[in-house]
Amino acid sequence: MLACGSAGAAVASGIACPKQLQLAGICNSGNDGNEVVVGGTGNEEGSDGRDGRDGDEGSRDRDRDHDYEAGPAQPDAPSEFEQCLDDWNRYIGCFQREDPPDPADPATPAIPAVTITDIARFAPAGALVTAEPDNVGVVGLPTNFVGSASAHTVGGELFGYPISVRFTPVGFDFDYGDGTTATTADGGRSWATLDQAQFTPTATSHVYAQRGEYTATVDVRYTAEIDLGIGWFPIDGELTSEGPGQQVRIFEAHTALVAYTCEQAPHSPGC
Repeated sequence: MLACGSAGAAVASGIACPKQLQLAGICNSGNDGNEVVVGGTGNEEGSDGRDGRDGDEGSRDRDRDHDYEAGPAQPDAPSEFEQCLDDWNRYIGCFQREDPPDPADPATPAIPAVTITDIARFAPAGALVTAEPDNVGVVGLPTNFVGSASAHTVGGELFGYPISVRFTPVGFDFDYGDGTTATTADGGRSWATLDQAQFTPTATSHVYAQRGEYTATVDVRYTAEIDLGIGWFPIDGELTSEGPGQQVRIFEAHTALVAYTCEQAPHSPGC
């Protein structure tokens, strides 16, 4: 017959404790062979009474699988004002007052982007080309051509704003009138400036193969910069100013062996 002890253990009177229960520590050590005391626990606060462990120990065992180590508390992100105070020079803009726009004031229109086409009307006229000597030449000998152009600034108004435009020549396109053309970086210089004798070749000279009258021209290519009152800004592209035509007469030269100079015999051949 089983009886309940004061600790809630099941007690079997007159039954010896089996060896298996002794080894498991279930029977009391004071078992005299006449009764079996089976260890157990009663229901206590905090225990479910099913696993033989008290409430606190059972709770710790059940929570062990969920234990975690909490990291250090993260500080709150600094406010914008605190960032300003940390580095005055870096965050000086934080303290600049920005007033909201006044709805009553009309918005100032932005200046449109300026292109090379917009300033074409400010471009100078093309350079007049001259031929040495005196716009005449000799077949088979170099005729020297000079096109005068230099950097200059013009003023005016664009899109309702005052503007200054600075033009700089960067190329000269010569057309000699006989189907021959040449492109040079400058407009050329006279024989006298170059300290050269007449009918000697230069960077801009040309040799005609036949006598006749030719129309020579030179077109000047310019780059441009603009100033709207805040400094010079380059404009992409180039402007070409076409120059007027210049008539050039080319003669044939014949030599003759004479006994006297033209001063001595003015009526001699070639005089």
